[in-house]
Amino acid sequence: MSVSRCPAKCGCCGSSISRRKFVAAASTSLLSASMLGGWLPGRFALAGKIEQKGPAASCVPTIKACFVRRRGEYGMWWPGQIYDGEAARKKYTEQIIETAKKLNVKLDLAPKPIHGGNEADAWVAEATAAKPDGLLVVLLDRQQHAWPTAYKAVDSKIPTVVFSPVGSSFTTNTKPLAGKPGCFVCSTDDFRQVQYGMKMLHARAKMRATRCLVIAGSRRHDTEIPQLGIKLRYIPAAAFLDEYNKTLVNEEIQAMAGELIRGARQQRGATDQDVINGIKSYVVARTLLERENADAITMDCLGALARSKISLPCIAWSKMNDDGIPAACEADLGAVASHVMVQYLFDRPGFQQDPVAETVRQAIIGAHCSCPTKLGGFSAPSEPYDIVHHHGARDATRRTLWKKGQRVTSVDVIMDEGDKSLPSHALISAGEVLENVSAPPAGGCVVSVMVKFDGDTNVLAYPGFHQVWFYGDYKQELVDFCQLLNVKSTIV
Repeated sequence: MSVSRCPAKCGCCGSSISRRKFVAAASTSLLSASMLGGWLPGRFALAGKIEQKGPAASCVPTIKACFVRRRGEYGMWWPGQIYDGEAARKKYTEQIIETAKKLNVKLDLAPKPIHGGNEADAWVAEATAAKPDGLLVVLLDRQQHAWPTAYKAVDSKIPTVVFSPVGSSFTTNTKPLAGKPGCFVCSTDDFRQVQYGMKMLHARAKMRATRCLVIAGSRRHDTEIPQLGIKLRYIPAAAFLDEYNKTLVNEEIQAMAGELIRGARQQRGATDQDVINGIKSYVVARTLLERENADAITMDCLGALARSKISLPCIAWSKMNDDGIPAACEADLGAVASHVMVQYLFDRPGFQQDPVAETVRQAIIGAHCSCPTKLGGFSAPSEPYDIVHHHGARDATRRTLWKKGQRVTSVDVIMDEGDKSLPSHALISAGEVLENVSAPPAGGCVVSVMVKFDGDTNVLAYPGFHQVWFYGDYKQELVDFCQLLNVKSTIV
């Protein structure tokens, strides 16, 4: 039965059926429905948000930066006497410092420009010894030691962003770095690209500090995803079941469940008790993250819980991704990496899904039962959602409705066939949302989003699986990040 919601979401009208259900569900717990509204704006609603508890939470990346130019006047050589190098250095210094503060980056900016090859050698040697998370080389010149300094910085193997304002390079200067792993060249007067370059250095450092909790199998051990540096802490799947069984439905869980119900457009199939059970899984995941000092999470959910009566973590993962915790389904390490990339680079969650071909409209339907709602960004309003059953006709989840016409990007980090822990390449696409497919009457996962991707890709053979989709057209930004990570990327 569909239950309509008050347009103001205040619970004053059109929700009597849901309230009666909730009273019944709450009769065996600590909090009555009459008390529910009082808790929602209070301490328990605030306490419900999960935060990263691993090394990434305290990661403060270091960027070592410098300006490069020759001494004296520019004269006839580019950028020419018309260029005010000192004014440019002052302007860019202010912008670099401001960006570093916003990113919470420790900035080591050389107080004077590098004026010669020997100074460049000394600066690169100092950087190699200090081992910062990244280098930023700002070229205010095209001549003499300017571009050789950029090449030396990249050759240090420290991830490097090279900023070449217009007038400081020809394509003959930039060509040696085009496509070279470990670097990103900004040949532009638009400082926003430099900001993104610094954001990439920040994201890479935070990625390498990230510890992901992997709930799967029966053995506890630590490893990592090589090249990306994401730490993996495996714990037995039984740990989730044990924690779930000893977690009581308390006032906080009731308050979060009530808040989720009130926020829904409608509720059908799934009961209020199903929502409570889903929020209980969310609290269990939070407990395990805190206990294991982790920043992200994934779980062999179907293998661990499908045969049990414990709620699948669809709502839990949906809420965690909204909270800025990368949460991947089915212990998929490629999806873990994709979620981490999207959240750290673009400050928004992604939707991990199973791709389905739609041959009439030559589109792909992304289908899964766990989708975040903060698709426009962590600080943006939630997209509308319904509360429904998982496609297995059990457990509650949120069916998020995507905006029609919205540009979206898809990223899929593919793990090596011979070594499933090693990323081999990334598949990247961009397209436009056509519609939200209703399931039922269609079969499959309840969140089913139809996207028409750019290009002439054969939808029947669309590459990859468990791609992460997210709002915005960021395919080039992802290609640039993969180059910085030394991960091969392909736009499909």
